[in-house]
Amino acid sequence: MSLPDVRDVIDAALAEDIGPGDVTGTTLFPATFKARAVIFSKGKGVLAGAWVAEEVFRRLDRNAAVRRRAKDGAPIRPGSRILEIRSTARALLAGERTALNFLQHLSGIATAAHEFAKRAKGTTVLDTRKTTPGMRGLEKWAVAMGGASNHRSGLYDAAMIKDNHLALLGGKVDLRIHVARLHQKGVKVTVEARNETEAIRAIMAGADRVLLDNFSVPRLAVAIPRLRRISESVEIEVSGGVRLDTVAAIARLKPDFVSSGAITHSADALDISMDIVPA
Repeated sequence: MSLPDVRDVIDAALAEDIGPGDVTGTTLFPATFKARAVIFSKGKGVLAGAWVAEEVFRRLDRNAAVRRRAKDGAPIRPGSRILEIRSTARALLAGERTALNFLQHLSGIATAAHEFAKRAKGTTVLDTRKTTPGMRGLEKWAVAMGGASNHRSGLYDAAMIKDNHLALLGGKVDLRIHVARLHQKGVKVTVEARNETEAIRAIMAGADRVLLDNFSVPRLAVAIPRLRRISESVEIEVSGGVRLDTVAAIARLKPDFVSSGAITHSADALDISMDIVPA
């Protein structure tokens, strides 16, 4: 996500919160009243979004002086200072919640990604398209900050034939034809499989990757070695029901990838706060 795109997201968030103006801040403090703020962590995790929070305050006061005290992707703990800002009281008060919302959410995702990657022990952990509308670029960036990897960005940069595609194509379709058509677009092709028979069919059709969807760990323990014997080159991805408490057991079976929507859609926000004092 480029900076102009991020600015659009920030502007939308600020407009949502401030609307026509912060009635409390503008009433209590004159425009020239200066203040200092410190943003700090009250929890333990991985930081993501310091540069986004900085941009929030610069959108409200282009003369804001901001000092970053921690780097995105770095571990933080209770008491860790993240940003120090000197600006007008109005700008600090108006931007506080928006800046913290970005920081808490993105750091929560980075922390979840870190935990998934740590437990997977060598298997590549991927995010999914289960992201907040309008926030995908930032959320996938936060995943990378946490040490996991990004799946496709959207429907445009990789092909995946899923259950609904197959249902619409019909049960007697020759999958090889459709895989070949997609290969002509110059993209890698993943085919989702709900059972071992479908996975073998996908391999025989020339899929680059087979996604084993909602397989139990015992089923995976049988299916993965069988699929490896059929094709040493096909990539195997496991998805569906992959949680922090199951990813280690899945990774021990050595698929190439494990993907989980929980990294983005169910990550707990990291506890981050901001204190303001007169300058």
